[in-house]
Amino acid sequence: MNVLSSTSGKREAKAYLSRFKPPSTQPDKRIISKIGGAGTSTKDHISGVNLGSLFLPARAVDESPIFRQDTAPRTFVDIASEPLHVALVGIKSSQLIDDKTLQGIGLTLSQLVKLGLSCIVVVNLQDEQAQTMLSAQPLLWRTGAIEQADRIVSAIDHQSGRGARRLDSIIGISPMKDDLTPTVKVRGRVRVLHRNLLFAPLRRGIVPVVAPIGYTSLDQKAVAVSANDVMLALTRELAGIVPCSTPDDEPAQLMHSIRTAQRQVSLDRIIVLDPLGGIPSTSSRTESHIFINLEQEYDSICDELLKLKNNPKTEPQDEPSWRASPLSSLRLSNPLSKFVEDEIVPASMQAPTNRLPSMDLSIDSHLNSLRLVRDALAILPPSSSALLTTPQEAANSSGHSSFSKMPGVGTRPFRNPLIHNLLTDKPIFSSSLPRTRVFPSTNSTLNPSAPATFIKHGMSLTILPDPRIEAWRPPTPLSPPLQLSDPRIDLTRLVHLIEDSFGRPLDVQRYVARVSQNLAGIIIAGSYEGAAILTWEAPPKLPSSVLPGTPARAARMVPYLDKFAVLKRSQGAGGVADIVFSAMVRDCFPKGVVWRSRRDNPVNKWYFERAKGTWKIPVEEQGAQGWTMFWTTERVDGDRFDDYEGVCRGVETSWADGKKVLD
Repeated sequence: MNVLSSTSGKREAKAYLSRFKPPSTQPDKRIISKIGGAGTSTKDHISGVNLGSLFLPARAVDESPIFRQDTAPRTFVDIASEPLHVALVGIKSSQLIDDKTLQGIGLTLSQLVKLGLSCIVVVNLQDEQAQTMLSAQPLLWRTGAIEQADRIVSAIDHQSGRGARRLDSIIGISPMKDDLTPTVKVRGRVRVLHRNLLFAPLRRGIVPVVAPIGYTSLDQKAVAVSANDVMLALTRELAGIVPCSTPDDEPAQLMHSIRTAQRQVSLDRIIVLDPLGGIPSTSSRTESHIFINLEQEYDSICDELLKLKNNPKTEPQDEPSWRASPLSSLRLSNPLSKFVEDEIVPASMQAPTNRLPSMDLSIDSHLNSLRLVRDALAILPPSSSALLTTPQEAANSSGHSSFSKMPGVGTRPFRNPLIHNLLTDKPIFSSSLPRTRVFPSTNSTLNPSAPATFIKHGMSLTILPDPRIEAWRPPTPLSPPLQLSDPRIDLTRLVHLIEDSFGRPLDVQRYVARVSQNLAGIIIAGSYEGAAILTWEAPPKLPSSVLPGTPARAARMVPYLDKFAVLKRSQGAGGVADIVFSAMVRDCFPKGVVWRSRRDNPVNKWYFERAKGTWKIPVEEQGAQGWTMFWTTERVDGDRFDDYEGVCRGVETSWADGKKVLD
């Protein structure tokens, strides 16, 4: 696996190296070369994964002579002082995963460990099925849960030298009741009993595997627990949250212990491997959310899933995946799988309705995953994120699949979503790309699984005026336009954002005067980390007979993206541009919007991928710098095209530096 084929560019590679910098525990390369021979390779000594030339030192520095008569002393590094970067991995329905796929998952997890991201695996037998089997045959359920944990351990051991270890007696259950349901779940009945037992294997590069079995604090009885509760208990432990405190605890000492625990570990990823794939965005099972900004979208996505659950399709569907897949051969040797396939699944299909088989269970599973991620990220730093994908996608690697199967990108090397996300902190596909460039067409013979869903706690999104209340329309005498002097808009911070993004001073008075009569709205991401200012522009060739305020004039007004700005420190990271752009084309101007950019603008590549049409506007003056026009409208021809081009030619710049440079 070559890291250069998994990253999007130098920016992402630099960010990965700065965060996951491995400790320098090796002696000087020149001494190794002298002692071990000239043929000794150090290409893979940092991570054990072929990283190309990223970690190789500069040749001039490396070959400089050193006066030393004895061998170089080994530098001692206290590994315990280095913070651990950890991913918490939940594997759903592991009893339905065949051995080959599980081996692939083991390979991917071992690669993550080698790249600096330690992993903790939690076995998830699906909560509803586990409870059903627990009530019927609790001993068989416990035996099956341990067998699944051992299968995962064996798969990782097969791919990694240090392997994995199943941890027993690590999860405890306190007698307290969950009477309170706080928004942020900093407490819970399920908790980690032995912190050192968890961290000891992690420090040695071993992957701990935890089965959903807890022990009561009163009588040490082994009982079944929700895998989501185990994930949250581990999240609290890794985040350094003290499970409980007493009045006798010294506040200063308590704070010191919390900070010490937080410095020891950084929980960077919550990974859920679900056969259902990412969180579905529509009723179609082949599409899913690519990126979810929880701060903005959590409530609306939950409502969308509940509507999908309450109004399922009634058309005949293909055979359920658990019957069509070759995984059922596992049932012959696994009592838990046999019980699930023979008892639980048929029971869910015997409902006397024409609803989709297991539709309720599928939606509930998605909702449980989404709630788990929300609760976990709520107690983690903003830099932490989550990834939901299928076991098959997680099992694939560049060594097994050379090319992507997605239509339109047949020559693009396949990217494992877990490896790609570690190296870039981004989803494989940008969330602001048109859906047709990510998902296959309806008449395609291919039917790939839904892409992975990348989730961050994210940032708030302010849209003025709110399109959920009223759609954006051209201003009329009865409905005047929004003003930048509106008290809901911090004009000072907005100006700073524009100037920082473009690197030029803005003539504020002139700009405000220009957009005061035609401002359509404004989109603000977070604390002015990104923004889009949109206007309604009148075409220059508009006939004088088309009077202002009339429906004919409103139909000819052009929706125009006047300013699209992202703070330099937020460019290329955090998905700020994707969040703003998606809101613009999805909520504000779903029928299309037009904008312009100078021809040599480096961001044009990003625009080309998201536009449905482009046009290089001919240059009228000799030696003048030209514009490239972009639009997201479905069909642009005739008068509409002329209107778009006229607006893009005629909009005046509003910079204060006096330079004749296009904005």
